[in-house]
Parts: sequence; C-alpha cells; structure tokens
Amino acid sequence: MDKQHKPIASVLILISSVVLVSASEICFNSACYPNEPWIRFPFRLQNVQSKQCGYPGFDLTCDSTNLITSLHFQNTQKFRVQAIDYASQEIWLNDPNNCLPQSLLTLNLSGSPFTGVSYQDFTLFNCSSNFHYELYKFNPIACLSGSGYNIVATSSDRAARILFSSCSFVSTVPVPVQWPFYEQIWSSDLSDDIWLTWDAPQCGKCESRGGRCGLKTNSSNHIECKTRHGLPRGARYAISAGAGVPASLFVLGLVCFLCSKSKACREEGHPVNEFTSTHAPQPIIQLGLDRSIIESYPKTVLGESRRLPKPDDNICPICLSEYKPKDTLRTIPTCHHCFHANCIDEWLPLNAACPVCRNNPKQSSPAPKPAPASDDNV
Repeated sequence: MDKQHKPIASVLILISSVVLVSASEICFNSACYPNEPWIRFPFRLQNVQSKQCGYPGFDLTCDSTNLITSLHFQNTQKFRVQAIDYASQEIWLNDPNNCLPQSLLTLNLSGSPFTGVSYQDFTLFNCSSNFHYELYKFNPIACLSGSGYNIVATSSDRAARILFSSCSFVSTVPVPVQWPFYEQIWSSDLSDDIWLTWDAPQCGKCESRGGRCGLKTNSSNHIECKTRHGLPRGARYAISAGAGVPASLFVLGLVCFLCSKSKACREEGHPVNEFTSTHAPQPIIQLGLDRSIIESYPKTVLGESRRLPKPDDNICPICLSEYKPKDTLRTIPTCHHCFHANCIDEWLPLNAACPVCRNNPKQSSPAPKPAPASDDNV
C-alpha cells in the first residue's frame, strides 16, 4: 500500500472501531412491536437488550402470539404492559387474556420489585342468574360468570349488604389502583389497568431532569444518572444501527472517488482546491429540545370518553394511530397540539419544531389556552 492510501485505510479502521464501540456500550430504547411501550432502563427486553441494559427483576418479554409486551411474576402470572412512566416510576398492567379479575384473585407481588400505587378492596359475590341486577344496577363480570350464575364486585359497604342477603361471598381482593377512591364503587367489572410502582432503582429524579439511568461500569446493582452529551440519543442510535459494513463501503467509495478525481486533476495540470469553509460551508444543525423541557410539557391519560382539547384531533400525527382509552398524551403548550407521549418524546430531542405546525416551542410565544376539557380519567 502506498503512502497516499495509508491515511485512508486508517480512517476507515477508525470509523469501524468507533461504530463497534458505540454499539456495544450504548443501551438503546427498544419496543416489541409497533404501538407497544418503549423499553429502557430499569426494564429490558430479554433476548433483545443485554443484561447490562436492565436492573435485576425488571425483565420483560415479547409475546409473539399476542404481539404484546409481557411482564412475568414469580408465580408464573403474566401481564400485558400497557404503559410505563419512567419519571413517576409507574407501570400499568392488564391481563393478556382479557380477564383481569381472574388474575387479581391470585395476584402475589411478593418477591417482585413492584407494589401497588394505591389499593382499594373489592368484594366479589356469586349470584344466581335470576338476581335483579338491573334493579340494583350491578355490573356482572362476564369472564368470571357462567351458565346460571354471575360474579359481581363492589367496594361499597351498602352494596355488599344487599349482595350478602341474596348471593354467596367469593373473596375480597386488594386491587392496585392509581389513587384511592374517596367514593366507594357500587359495582365494577375490574377491567381497568392495575397501577404498580417500584422503589429501587431510584431513577425518577434523573428522568425528570432529562437524564437516563444506567448501571455503573463493572457493577451489578449500582446505578448512575447519565446526561445527554453530543448528538441526540436518536441520532446516536441511527449512526450505530445504520453504520457498519454498508457505511464503510460508502465511505470507501466516496474516498476512492475523491482520490480518483484528485489524481485526474493533477494529471491534467489543473489545481486542486482544498476543502475550506469558503467552498464547503458546514451545515447548521438544529438540535432538539432538552429532555427536562419535554418532561415539563403536560401529560394526560385518556379516559373512556377520549375527550381532547381539540375534539377533531383524534389521531396521533406522528404514528398515525387513533387515540385509545388509557393512552398517555403529551401536549405542546405553545400550540396545544397533542401526541402520544412516547411519540413526541422521541421526536422533540431530534427536532425542536412541532410536527404539525412546525413552530419552535422555544421561540414561539405561548398561544392562548383553550377552555379545559374534562375527562373521566384526567
């Protein structure tokens, strides 16, 4: 190899080394399937993310049968992961077989890092099919009921007294809920997501400040808060995921092309211009918003009514999926455009402009706030 090409080979080797090092040291966000929650520390996807990317007890799996993200407890119970709030350290779960009450009867969180955010006791009764459900406005649990009988659940003492007189007592179960209800529930089918939280590792403050938690080097349980430096996280992901052999071949071809052009110019006696700021100005790269700014934007959990500040905006402009009950939305305060929280949280670190109106939240003056819209789960 001549002297002219030795620096070129060195550059290519250096590029490949940087790509390999970056891919092995950085833990990226991942998801099982489209519209499933983004997974990052302390959680990790088994067989997708390395053990260094998660905390002990926070392993999740991708259910290829139901195309969902699953969490398994030690008693072999499996739950579907509906959403994760990393800043508040909360996870929302439901039953993949659409019978959450059946799972609640045997729910045992001992040995897991999770506890209920709050608990409310529900008493279950077995009533005959000729019981006057409509008269008392009781809502039977369909997946637990059968031919000639229905299962009813209530947290109301008054409703329980009525049911005790005509039905058989089944069980009283503590149900993990988001917050304790100040008014007792007359009747429930117990289909709402259960809300769990975890105490360790403590990453909520780090997430709220825009950082990311991770395991310290050569440590199994000690964590550290890592802040973003240099390129945004999404850009680093694109570079590491897309680089490698294709990128190296592209760089090699580009360098060879430039070298051939340079050699041709010299042979023809034409001067070769150096790449200077005059001939090749550096592009201006506008980075996105800081994570702390994004986390300060308001979030809303949609209820069954799916009431939005703008009723016609019922589709996320980023993923183009229709909003569903229990979806978590984030609103850009300056223009009041709503998005799935996961979608806009990935967009804004790369591009500060709103995906709809293209206004920059950092530069735009706050728009007048619309009248608040009530929602049954807000």
